[in-house]
Amino acid sequence: MFDSESALEDRLTEPSPALVASLATGSGDLVVLGAGGKMGPTLCRLARRGLDAAGRPGDAVLAVSRWSDPSAAASLEEHGVRTVAFDLLENHDLTALPDAADVVFMVGAKFGTSAAPYLAWAVNAALPARVAERYAGARVAAFSTGNVYPLVGVETGGCSESDPVGPVGEYAMSCLGRERVFEHAAARGTAVSVLRLNYAVDLRYGVLADIGQTVLAGDPVDVTTGHVNVVWQGYANEVALRSLEHASTTPFVVNLTGPETASVRRIAARFADRLGTGVTFTGQEAPTALLNDATACHALFGYPDVPLGTLVDWQADWLAKGLPVSGKPTKFSVRDGRF
Repeated sequence: MFDSESALEDRLTEPSPALVASLATGSGDLVVLGAGGKMGPTLCRLARRGLDAAGRPGDAVLAVSRWSDPSAAASLEEHGVRTVAFDLLENHDLTALPDAADVVFMVGAKFGTSAAPYLAWAVNAALPARVAERYAGARVAAFSTGNVYPLVGVETGGCSESDPVGPVGEYAMSCLGRERVFEHAAARGTAVSVLRLNYAVDLRYGVLADIGQTVLAGDPVDVTTGHVNVVWQGYANEVALRSLEHASTTPFVVNLTGPETASVRRIAARFADRLGTGVTFTGQEAPTALLNDATACHALFGYPDVPLGTLVDWQADWLAKGLPVSGKPTKFSVRDGRF
């Protein structure tokens, strides 16, 4: 259990021996683009700690963002990460960005894009084209989303990497556009890995925080989207960094999530038990959901080190203690692709 954000972040940024061994095979600086987002700061700190443990203290972790929150940048600097203030969308000349041997691309636009779909395409598809050109000689790990797949039957276990894509809505279509842009870069010689992530859990935000806060507030839990995939954010960030070792000119594509097809109803009931509250439900479970099969990920990188039951217990304890939450819901229940 955790008593503070700093304790949570220490756990999120603890490198595993497997990550240290993977980082030991590389050399050169690491640039993280979009480092100011929800996952970026902990990925940067994880990378810094991993590089130090791998005997690479001289290789920099360079965190690129607008840094609208100066305190977030200052915190990273205190932990040995170099921050770079740069607006990737407004500055079309990317030559001012630092050189790097490795790049993690975390930039994305999702919420609010149903009202301004052009923003989704500008950020999720046009910007990657410029990034791919700027870092043509680097290894690039690009975050994508499980939204590139269609909704599938709950009984299927989710889409695997070999299943056809079928994005629902312009946000998801633009994310597939991002993948295709990096695929084009790979065809021209850039080593690429693509991470189709479904719902990282950080305790300050995520699907579990959404469900837990609903239960704690005494509001009914909508179970129409009745099943979901989640994964510990520390594992997700680690896989992203380890995927650089697998980046290829035939893009390495992997589904990144936990092993369970998790029931929203059962998660809510467990929260009610842990929080000492009742729980009510609305809606009826739909036969389909956005689900990914991450068997290939787990075979290559190992199972997530924090199982679902532990995540729910941690989340319940976090909420019961009144620790900070982001106030940014995942909107995991959206079924029409409009965010």
